[in-house]
Amino acid sequence: MWPFKSGPVVPVLRFNGPIGMATPLRPGISLATTVEAMHRAFKLSKLPSMAVIINSPGGSPVQSSLIFKRLRQLAKENKKKIYVFCEDVAASGGYYLAVSGDEIYADACSIVGSIGAISGGFGFVEAIDKLGVERRIYTSGTAKSQLDAFKPEKPEDIARITAILEDIHDTFIGVVKERRSEKISAPDSEVFSGAFWTAPRAQEMGLIDGISDVRTKMQELHGPKVRLRAVPMSRGGLLSWLRRPGMSLGASAADVSLADDILSTAEARALWSRYGL
Repeated sequence: MWPFKSGPVVPVLRFNGPIGMATPLRPGISLATTVEAMHRAFKLSKLPSMAVIINSPGGSPVQSSLIFKRLRQLAKENKKKIYVFCEDVAASGGYYLAVSGDEIYADACSIVGSIGAISGGFGFVEAIDKLGVERRIYTSGTAKSQLDAFKPEKPEDIARITAILEDIHDTFIGVVKERRSEKISAPDSEVFSGAFWTAPRAQEMGLIDGISDVRTKMQELHGPKVRLRAVPMSRGGLLSWLRRPGMSLGASAADVSLADDILSTAEARALWSRYGL
């Protein structure tokens, strides 16, 4: 019989992967896939500490915001202090999640930052011309087909998407300033440029509080007998997708799943590759 383990327990939430991107095989980080785990975690222990591990290159600004807000709400309701620990990457939306922490730590080789907004795509105008393909599209609004990949870009469309990105960037900046204004020492032009840094430089700038890992920090706070208890996120994925009414393992469902998953994998790969991973 194993001896009874005693000691204080610190719940641990792990946010791993792109934010918001989801297919039947690869559910991304979203409020829907994490909310149950968050609520369980904040009720799991009487200790005033909550550990959050983040390994994400970013993704959806909306889902980043929703998760950030829920973490802060739960911390306030349960009178808990959130300690965030960055792994390989906590950048863009990943850093948005990180600033939910009252204190942020990272490994010396972690990539942190990328406080900005980005939108990308492809243009296929010349390709369809060479193939002899005629583009047919009908809309009931003059701006409904803006940034269509099969039509030439228009200056007014570029201006519109740029304005949207600036609005999102301003929101991101506001959240970081609200949470870290007293700690950030570098000029705004550097901090909010969209650049990213390794943890030592991020610490110098005030984006994080130190170099550490979850076990070391929790032992410093609660003693060597502290136990870390991971709270699993919603499993989601293919099985839950297949349980939806009318869904089966027929050829059409499998084909759609495979196509979606290939696109999701490519998008996720592009996100991670921005940080050399």
